[in-house]
Amino acid sequence: MKPDLGIWDKLNRAAVLLLVLAAVMGVVVLFTPLFRQKERLHKELIRLDGQIEKAQQENKQLEAAVKILSRDPKAVERVAREKLGYAKPGETIIRFVPGTNAPTQP
Repeated sequence: MKPDLGIWDKLNRAAVLLLVLAAVMGVVVLFTPLFRQKERLHKELIRLDGQIEKAQQENKQLEAAVKILSRDPKAVERVAREKLGYAKPGETIIRFVPGTNAPTQP
C-alpha cells in the first residue's frame, strides 16, 4: 500500500514529465541542423549527378566526333570549311552576316 503524498506526488510526476519533454526538445534542437544539412547535401548530390550525366553525354558525343574525324577525310574537310573558313584553290567564300530586321529609313 502506497502512502498518499498529496501534492508532492503530483509535482514529482510533473517534474519527470517536464524533464522528459526537455530532453526530447534538446535532441530535436541538436539534430535539426544536421537534418537540414543532410537534405541540402542530398539536393547537391542530385544536382551534381545531373551534371555528371550531362558531361558523360557530351563526352560520348566528342568521342564519336573524334572517331569520325580520325577515319573520314571528308568529315575533316567539312569541319575545316565550316569552322575554319578554309576553301579549295579557286573557290570563293561568301559569308552572310546576320542583320537586324529593322526597316531602312529614306
